[in-house]
Formats: sequence, structure tokens, C-alpha cells
Amino acid sequence: MVGPNAWIAVYITASARNGTLYTGVTSALWSRVQQHKLGTFEGFSKDHGCKTLVWYELHPTMPEAILREKRIKRWRRDWKLALIEAQNPDWRDLSEGWFEAPEGPLSWAQRY
Repeated sequence: MVGPNAWIAVYITASARNGTLYTGVTSALWSRVQQHKLGTFEGFSKDHGCKTLVWYELHPTMPEAILREKRIKRWRRDWKLALIEAQNPDWRDLSEGWFEAPEGPLSWAQRY
């Protein structure tokens, strides 16, 4: 069940501009982005450092969002890049200002 304050979304995170891309779906975008940034969301995105939210699209229902995610995951890379650059040509972190970066080893503000 999705709560009244949910942000049902399909999203793309990136390791860097034109870097590794991760496409996902969630019913809680804010929390999921924080998990990616902290490295607590296990799997591909953590292994490849996909911490920057570069694109997202809100949906009214999870079934619609899941269908869209599956379609985008089948896309060629250049189509995904075009999708990102149409809305975010500078590859800004769209979650900037959503929360404070923690200090210490979990900080996503630290650069490699």
C-alpha cells in the first residue's frame, strides 16, 4: 500500500555525467534517493556509484511506474542520455537541497 505522501516515480541515477546509469522505480523517491546517496541500497547502483539523481518522472500508480521503468530499461543508452539531457542538460543533482549530507564515512559530499 502506498501512503498519501508517496512520490511514485521512475528515476535515473548516474555515477557522473555520461557515466554509469541506473534506472529504478519506487513509491518513496525521497527515501530511495537518500539510500542511493548513503550507499545503503544494495546492488548495481551501489556497486557502480550511481548516487546522482539526474532524471525522474512521477506517476499516479505503481503499475504505471513499473511499466514505464521496464520500457526505459529496454532502451538503448543513447535514448536514455537524450531523455536526461532534454530535462537536465547540465546533469545537475535534482535532489540537491532535499536533505543535508551527513558527515563522516557515509557522506555523499565526499569526492573520490
